[in-house]
Amino acid sequence: MQDKALALIGAEVGEGASDPGCKWGARALRERGLAEFLARPERPAGWSSMVRARSAQSAAERLDAVAAFSSRLAQAVTRALRRGDLPVVIGGDHSCAVGTWSAVAQAHRPGGPIGLIWVDAHLDAHTPATSHTQAPHGMPVAALLGHGASALAGLYGWLGKIRPEHLVIVGARSYEAGEKALLERLGVRIMYMPEVQRRGFGACMEEAMQRVRRATSAWGLSFDLDALDPVDAPGTGTPVESGIGLQAALDALRDCARQPGCAALELVEYNPAHDVDGRTALASFALLDAATPSSTAPLQRLVA
Repeated sequence: MQDKALALIGAEVGEGASDPGCKWGARALRERGLAEFLARPERPAGWSSMVRARSAQSAAERLDAVAAFSSRLAQAVTRALRRGDLPVVIGGDHSCAVGTWSAVAQAHRPGGPIGLIWVDAHLDAHTPATSHTQAPHGMPVAALLGHGASALAGLYGWLGKIRPEHLVIVGARSYEAGEKALLERLGVRIMYMPEVQRRGFGACMEEAMQRVRRATSAWGLSFDLDALDPVDAPGTGTPVESGIGLQAALDALRDCARQPGCAALELVEYNPAHDVDGRTALASFALLDAATPSSTAPLQRLVA
């Protein structure tokens, strides 16, 4: 069977984060040979776009830069969807999710809402009214739910790209009261890290998959590398102790892109400046290889 081609899209944005180093994460993975590693005879893989945010300094400039970037990233994702490819967005800070999932929601809007699994150490549900840092990478979940800065939430001219009942957040362990209050008021299912540790990441992902596929036309996965334990993935801008083990993540994500309705994948927050011995780069390769169909290539060939 011919699988969908993987359209790798580099989301070169660090303006949403306090540490901008993840802006160069996609390029670092590209130079390391990510596309060649993922490609199979029955499933091509290649870089379809590299979208870069303009530089910004002040809080207002950063929000404007992320908003303009989100629109251009959404265009790149839309082109991949129209070709019939599977968009695989590689970040970049997590503000890129606004562009990724707004595009997917817009493409599937005639058929119904989309679902989203958000694997992250953080809730990313701040609005400008609740954020102390005003960093846009802490706002994409709120924006996708239709709250916060209109420049992010109102992409394509409508609000609520994700409905609360179609969003599941897994692995959260670092968050503030304001964003937690918003999500709890909206009724979003949040599997905090103690629950993940008690039940196992695999069981949590099974429940999340069932929820995001229920009464939706499509679904996707947004995976922040800081969800992993820093021992396995030190190369992020905001590592948080006691995270998900890499092997548990690989087991739970195995072939998830083959599940009915999977519209896109997103892997974010790789910061090559903080990596140790290429550990996080290798984890990124392994996660994407596990998640996409035809996972046959040995990871050992990357170690050199």
